[in-house]
Amino acid sequence: MPKTSWSSRKTLILGRSDIEGLLTVAEYNNAVERAFRAHGLHKYKMDPKMHIVIPKYHGEWEAMPSYCEEPETSACKWVAIREENREKFGLPNVFSTLVYTDPRTGFPLAICDGTYHTLMRTGAAGGVSAKYLARKGSENLGLVGGGFVATGLLASIQDLFGLRKVRVWSRSPDTSKRFVRENSRKYDLDIRAVAEAKEATKGMDIIGTSTPATSPVVRNAWVDEGTHIAAMGADMTGKQELEITILKRAKIYVDDLAQCIRDGEINVPLAQKQIKLGDIAGTLGEVIVGKKIGRTSDRDLTVFDSTGIALQDSVVVFEEYKRAVKKGVGIEKRMVV
Repeated sequence: MPKTSWSSRKTLILGRSDIEGLLTVAEYNNAVERAFRAHGLHKYKMDPKMHIVIPKYHGEWEAMPSYCEEPETSACKWVAIREENREKFGLPNVFSTLVYTDPRTGFPLAICDGTYHTLMRTGAAGGVSAKYLARKGSENLGLVGGGFVATGLLASIQDLFGLRKVRVWSRSPDTSKRFVRENSRKYDLDIRAVAEAKEATKGMDIIGTSTPATSPVVRNAWVDEGTHIAAMGADMTGKQELEITILKRAKIYVDDLAQCIRDGEINVPLAQKQIKLGDIAGTLGEVIVGKKIGRTSDRDLTVFDSTGIALQDSVVVFEEYKRAVKKGVGIEKRMVV
C-alpha cells in the first residue's frame, strides 16, 4: 500500500454485537484448525501468555501477542479476569479486547471486543482436538463446568460430530440450569444438568472441562477407556482439574508445550514428578500435520491440555476482520496519524 494510503488509514472498531454472527461455527473451527496447523509447522512467533496477578482485586490480566506466517496475520489480546465482577459490578468475570495489526507496518487495523471471539475460538480448540483425537461417531458429551467455555465447546463439537446426549455439571446449580435453558433453545438434543460431576463423565465419549479448579474435579474411576478429554480449565500455575491417574493412563496432547508446562493441566503433575515430559505425546498441531500419531485404538484414552494460545486469536481475527469489512459493520476512527 502506498505511503499516502497508510497515512490516511482508519482503524475499525468492532463491538460484541458486530463480532457476533460474522463467522459460522464451522468457520471458527476451520480457522482454529488452521492456527494449529501453523503451530505444528512452526510458522509462527509467540511466547507463553504473560500474567499480571492483582490479589487485591481477586484477578489478573493476561497479554497474548502472536504472529502467524500462513495466513500472515498478527494480533494481541488483553484479557481481564476478575472473580467478583459479575456479583459486584454486573460485568463478566472474564472479558478481553483484541488489537489486530498489519504485520508489515504494525498499523492497528481493528480494535475488537474479544469476549465472543474467545468463546468461539476456545470452544473450537476443544472441538478440533476431538476431531483428531476422539473416537469416530462420538455422540455423548459431558461438560464439567457450565460457563462460556462450555457453550463454545458444545457449539463446536455439535457442528463436528452431531451429538445425541449432553450432560453438564457445575459447582453452581444455577449455572448448569442456565446452560441447559439457553442451549436447549439452540439445539434439538437431550441436554440435562446433573447433580454430580460423575454423571457428566461416566459413559461419555467426549468430556470437556472448564473450571478454575486447583484440585481434581474429575476422578479416574469416572473416566471410561476410549474417552477423549478436552481439558480447558487449567490456564495458570497451580490449576488442576483431572486426577493425576487419568493422565498416567492417557495419551496426552497439548496446545503449546512451553505454555502448558507452566500453566496447563500438566503443570501440577510435572511439578510433583508424577509424570515427565517424555509422557507428552505431542502437540495437537503436530498431530494435524502428521508429525505425531494421535489415537490408534477405540480403547485409547486421550487428553488435550488446552491453555489457549495467542496464535488462535491472530488467525481467527484475520477472518473476522475480512468478513466485517465485507459486511460494512463497525465504525472507523483515525488512531495513528
